[in-house]
Amino acid sequence: MSGSTDRMPRLLALVPYLLARPGIRIEDAARDFGVTARQLRRDLELLWMCGLPGYGPGDLIDLSFEGDTVTVTFDAGMNRPLRLTGGEATALLVALRAVAETPGVVDTDAVHRAIAKIEAAAGQAQPSGVVVGLAVREGEKTAATRRVVQNVLRAGRALRIRYYTASRDQITERTVDPMRLLIVQAVGYLEAWCRRAEGVRLFRLDRIDEVEVLDERAAPPPTARPTDISDGVFRARPGQPEAQLVLEPDARWVAEYYPCEELAELDGGRLRVRMRYGDESWMVRLVLGLGGDARVESPPELAEAVRSRAAAALERARHLPATLGQ
Repeated sequence: MSGSTDRMPRLLALVPYLLARPGIRIEDAARDFGVTARQLRRDLELLWMCGLPGYGPGDLIDLSFEGDTVTVTFDAGMNRPLRLTGGEATALLVALRAVAETPGVVDTDAVHRAIAKIEAAAGQAQPSGVVVGLAVREGEKTAATRRVVQNVLRAGRALRIRYYTASRDQITERTVDPMRLLIVQAVGYLEAWCRRAEGVRLFRLDRIDEVEVLDERAAPPPTARPTDISDGVFRARPGQPEAQLVLEPDARWVAEYYPCEELAELDGGRLRVRMRYGDESWMVRLVLGLGGDARVESPPELAEAVRSRAAAALERARHLPATLGQ
């Protein structure tokens, strides 16, 4: 007999599991979940009654049975596994520690209890490749930046920052008047009036290379208004292209680091993601930087741009001196 405390996590994990294994035998799926085939059939019957508000045709999870096999034909949005990856656990811990140190948090004990539980569970989290270690090192640097930002917000001081803009692959020096510290989807941001851009900007803490506290007071103009982040930081614009990528296990961190609109688990730990982008050259750099760990499925013009840039790089490499690097 399967208790409700065991059944709920299993139900949440079943849909992404089945999406990655269309046509799997029910007995094989039951064995993976450690239950009987009879219990799994009961779980599948219950999933048929779950779905999106409206609860009519096109809203509920839909399954297709053929003999002793099952396939998900409509996932109702439940297309991501419940278990945290190592990268996700790290990002969540960094965000919670930031909350614990932020003035105004009423129940810091509850936050610390949550941190302890996640740290205990993180040992069971699925690894996401070599980037997990990188994320820990980045977290330490970002935590130091966050402490500086928290202090200047209390003191009301201006900052000079050296900032990396990923969309333009550019590093700039900026003087900013801090307004508030935000944590959106486990990512820390400094919201500030940027004197260079003459507008309110959000700066990711992990992209601030250097920070210097100035003697002058922070003085955002009266027209400076907080950014509306009710729909997230990234705002998709009409006509913005979408890329569909297949990521190898070591590149899964892309889905944790950049906003993605759709994710689907594939065999072998691979991940299919769909993400919008505003600048093709930025997306080309991202894919090339992943080496052989990312493949562009669409759009075809993006795939061609990646091939052309890679071919040009190889051609340049052919003409380098043979003694280079010796």
